[in-house]
Amino acid sequence: MALPPDTAESFAREVDENLRRDRARDAAKRYGGVAIGAALLFLAAVGGYLYWRDRQEKQAAAGVEQLSAILRDVSEGRAAAAPAQLDTLRQSDSEGVAALAGFTRAALALQANDRKLAASIYAEIAADQDLAKPLRDLATVRGTALDYDALKPDQVIARLQPLAEPGQPYFGSAGELVGMALIAKGQKSAAAQLFAKIAADKTVPESLRSRAVQVAGALGVDASASLPTGSVPAEQ
Repeated sequence: MALPPDTAESFAREVDENLRRDRARDAAKRYGGVAIGAALLFLAAVGGYLYWRDRQEKQAAAGVEQLSAILRDVSEGRAAAAPAQLDTLRQSDSEGVAALAGFTRAALALQANDRKLAASIYAEIAADQDLAKPLRDLATVRGTALDYDALKPDQVIARLQPLAEPGQPYFGSAGELVGMALIAKGQKSAAAQLFAKIAADKTVPESLRSRAVQVAGALGVDASASLPTGSVPAEQ
């Protein structure tokens, strides 16, 4: 059921504030101790790719080993030297190593509450046309999430609209940010349809799909059938 006109503006603000709070909470978890573990898993996943892709395989292999050692030190509480070491690796001739070092450096910057540095690193990665597109897209999504409060809704949409489509690897995260921007613009119907698509996409993490069901429903679109029985969130 659609919202009465006289409540639309206050509701839009409430949805936007709730989404911001949820994303802030998720970011705190992501960039806490879990971030290092996630980075280790990510590094392991792309290690084979780097060996195959990079033109300077020996240098790439050495860079991967250095990244592994840095992450191990950080996870064990020896993080003092990590920022400088990562900054050095960011200058590597191995594009993959440089990008992974950048993502890890940004994660450490966020742990230290240096959002400005993290945003600048993401911007550098996103602008590097020599990098593989998935890496640039990931940096675009993360950088936009950090800059969201300083951006106009149209800027958010312009940055992320190409990534906020089903089938894109970061559809869920990009789509949520675009949806928030659409709400801020007063385009509740378009936002509701986008959140319904996120809810229906089985490649999107279930926590994000669950949140999308709530937002779509509040905006007048019932997307609860998209989630497995028992996983539909209760009304708050």
